[in-house]
Amino acid sequence: MKFTIDRFEGELALVELEDKEIIAIPKKVLPKEAEEGDIIVMEIDEKETEKKRARIEEKFRRLLKE
Repeated sequence: MKFTIDRFEGELALVELEDKEIIAIPKKVLPKEAEEGDIIVMEIDEKETEKKRARIEEKFRRLLKE
């Protein structure tokens, strides 16, 4: 997914989605250097997601054993 930073309003960034819808997101989730007009690409990090899932599953298995 890609979106364009339209403008900033306080602690919010108003961003334009690919379907032209404008939504507000917290400015703190954007890179610090992000500016109006920048195009942000958002993607799922599959490797990190799998690592986290595996850690959670392991913790759950340990809890069940106790």
